[in-house]
Amino acid sequence: MANPKFSKEILDFFNQLEKNNDRDWFNEHKKEFKSNEAKAKEAYKYIYESLNNHDVVDNFKLFRIYRDVRFSKNKLPYKTHFGGSFHRKKPELRGGYYVHIQPNNESFIATGFWEPNKDDLLRIRREFEQDDNEIRGIVTDHKFKSVWGDFVGDELKTAPRDFDKTHPAIDLIRKKQYIFTKKYTDKAVVSDNFIDDVNASFKTVRPFFDYMSDVLTSNLNGESII
Repeated sequence: MANPKFSKEILDFFNQLEKNNDRDWFNEHKKEFKSNEAKAKEAYKYIYESLNNHDVVDNFKLFRIYRDVRFSKNKLPYKTHFGGSFHRKKPELRGGYYVHIQPNNESFIATGFWEPNKDDLLRIRREFEQDDNEIRGIVTDHKFKSVWGDFVGDELKTAPRDFDKTHPAIDLIRKKQYIFTKKYTDKAVVSDNFIDDVNASFKTVRPFFDYMSDVLTSNLNGESII
């Protein structure tokens, strides 16, 4: 049996859903959606298994198609993409992976720290305040940078409270998220080697995760806190 993959039919379905994002159309095509969802789950499961060949990922989650519109101005009921997250085994391993499948060349993968909690964010910032050489060496490594580019994500316009706005590492300290992304075309997503490329790309992030896991499981003196 061939390895699971994301099919053109999945992208075609989301293109149609984008033009007909209402409950009547969706209910008429729910059987088609369920078929595509089942295929997507197999592909996400294969990514999960591939990740566990070089990391320890304790679970993965394929997000529901239904949008939460309660507090949103956008009242369209359905997402027009699949999104799946993969969580590394806590407490000793930190960080996660995300795979987003959306037509019209909007697919991407992401990795890093989306919403570090208050304590973790302060610990990361204090580490960078103390010494930013190691993290810069990791994220500017040629192989790493050729895959992931630069950090993306939200950041403060100035320094966080109790940090010096003139600190040499303020560009890292003021970040609220530590994320990397990689985009894919529709042609790439439906290709036979897409999942292999995703897995290989995620594998290159390991030095970053190893470093950040060490930071988040120790104090500033390097003593374990787990």
